[in-house]
Amino acid sequence: MHVEDILNLPSMPLAGPSYPKGPYRFIDREYLIITYETDPEIVRAQLPEPLEPVERPLIAYEFINMPDSSGFGSYSESGVAIPARFRGEDVTFVSQMYLNDDPPNAAGREIWGFPKKYAHPKLEVVKDTLTGTLEYAGQLVVMGSMGYKHTAMEGGHERAAAGLGKTQVTLKIIPGVDGKLQVCELCAFSLTEITVKGAWSGPARLHLVPHVNAPVADMPVRRIVGAQHFIADLTLPFGRVIHDYLAK
Repeated sequence: MHVEDILNLPSMPLAGPSYPKGPYRFIDREYLIITYETDPEIVRAQLPEPLEPVERPLIAYEFINMPDSSGFGSYSESGVAIPARFRGEDVTFVSQMYLNDDPPNAAGREIWGFPKKYAHPKLEVVKDTLTGTLEYAGQLVVMGSMGYKHTAMEGGHERAAAGLGKTQVTLKIIPGVDGKLQVCELCAFSLTEITVKGAWSGPARLHLVPHVNAPVADMPVRRIVGAQHFIADLTLPFGRVIHDYLAK
């Protein structure tokens, strides 16, 4: 293979790249987001400097169905997002992510620094209940539930679009072949071309089970603040580096 062909590959391996070039478009992406209060000292411990906690110690636990994702196919995801502040800007730190598909797992880690691990999340409607679960290594570690479409969220389309468009931040860590850190940086991105198709609110509950390799329960639920269910089309563009820990 010629050098120019190698440099044009979107990803490894050479014989069959794991994912194509982006940006990546998602159709009918469905969210269940349960927001809750936890302990302030726990939030501080989960945020890498120079990110700062906001006044209220909130956690957003997310379940996401992605049935039509360009280059990635159909898969589900679940994880933890933490409201934070970076140099005066309100951002969302993506703390933990669990999904059931290899291409977005590889692409998410390699491109944006998403903290993705392979697991078995699920979001489904069971009779009158929107239900999200996460299993890791054969064990149930999360169960979230929300009353299905109880209330059309007031200003829901705009609120959901604003939340989706908020700057998201990841901690990207990649070692070199010598085992030393080659990349250690905070990365940021903002979703674009957002079209919200429906948004609802309702009563919700969230149960977290301690697990060493899926430590979502390290951020215990003190009080449920609210829940959102919405469906949207959107684009995941490439990101940018906002802080380099290895810079001289």
